[in-house]
Amino acid sequence: MAHPLRSIPFLATLAIAGLAAAPAAAENAPLPYELTETTDTALATGSEQGDERVSHYLQDSGNIDENILLPAARDDDDSDRKYSRDYIAIAAGVLNTPDYNGSDDRRFLPAFYLRGRISGFSFSTRGTNFQVDLIRHRRGQKTDFKFGPIISLRGDRTGSVKDPRVDALPDRKMAVEMGLFTGVTKTGVITSAYDQLGFRLVATKDVSGKHGSWAASPTIDYGTPLSKRAYIGVSASVNFYGKGFGRYYFDIDPLGSAASGLPVYSGAGRKATAGKYTLGIAGAYGLSGDLRKGFVLIGGAQYGRLLSRFADSPIVSEAGSADQWLFGGGLAYQF
Repeated sequence: MAHPLRSIPFLATLAIAGLAAAPAAAENAPLPYELTETTDTALATGSEQGDERVSHYLQDSGNIDENILLPAARDDDDSDRKYSRDYIAIAAGVLNTPDYNGSDDRRFLPAFYLRGRISGFSFSTRGTNFQVDLIRHRRGQKTDFKFGPIISLRGDRTGSVKDPRVDALPDRKMAVEMGLFTGVTKTGVITSAYDQLGFRLVATKDVSGKHGSWAASPTIDYGTPLSKRAYIGVSASVNFYGKGFGRYYFDIDPLGSAASGLPVYSGAGRKATAGKYTLGIAGAYGLSGDLRKGFVLIGGAQYGRLLSRFADSPIVSEAGSADQWLFGGGLAYQF
C-alpha cells in the first residue's frame, strides 16, 4: 500500500454537498474501493410481521439510497487478470425508519445486505431490490459505465401501521416492479486519485397490476477514502412517480375517508410528478485496518422530504409528516 492517504482532510469529503458515496474505482489504485452501488444504500430487511409488513420502506430505490457502504475485495498482484477481482460482501444490522412512507411514527427493523462481483459482473441487493450490472468492470479502469436489470418488491402499507386512522384505510397489496438502471462513475476527480463521483438513473414499472404505474430516480453521489481504514460519502436524489402510484398510495376515496376519518383526497393521482427528494451521508471503518477485507463497521443517515401533491395527502399532512429520516448501522464482512 504505497499511499495510505492519511493526509486527505476530512472537510474535503464535503466538497460537493448533497452527493453520496459509492461507485467503482480502478482496482490498480492503492485503495481500490468498489463502494458501488449507491440509489436508493442499502440493507434488505428481514420481517417483524412477515415480509409484506417490513418491506414497504426499504424496497424503494427512491426511499433509500445506498447509505450503508461496503468496500470491495483487496487487489492482488495478478497483472494478467483482465477483469476486476471477484468478491462477496455481506452485512447485518438494524435500521430505524418511518412506519410507512409519510409517517411520523418510527420503528426498528433488522436488516441484511449482499453485494459481489464475479468475472467482472457486479450484483447487489438494494433494500428489497436485486440488480445485476451487465457491463463488466475491467481491471484498472477509471470510468465505469453501468447498465442492467432490476427487480423490486414494493410493500408500503401492506400490513398494520401505528396510526389508527391510516391503519383503518384499505391495506395495499405487494407490488412487483421490474426495470432498468444505468449510470457512470469516475474515479479520481476532486480530493485525490481515489475519490469517486457518480450519476445513476433507476426506472421501474409495476408488473403485478397493483399500482399499475412507474417510478424513476436519478441520483448523484460522491465518496472518498480518508485512510486505509475509513471511507465517507454523500448523495442526493429525486424520486418521480406516475399517476397510478400517487393514486394507489396517497389518495383517499370516499370509502377510505368514511373508515378512517381522514378527508377525501385525489391530488396525488392527478399527474406524474416529483414526489420526494433525499440527501444521505454514510461511512465505513475497517476493524482489521483495511476496508477491503475482514470486518467493517458501517453506518449512515438519510433525510427525505415528500413534495407537493404527495406532501398534501392527509396520510402525510394530518396523520404523518413530510420530513422523513432514516438511520442505520451494522457490521459487514468481505471475502
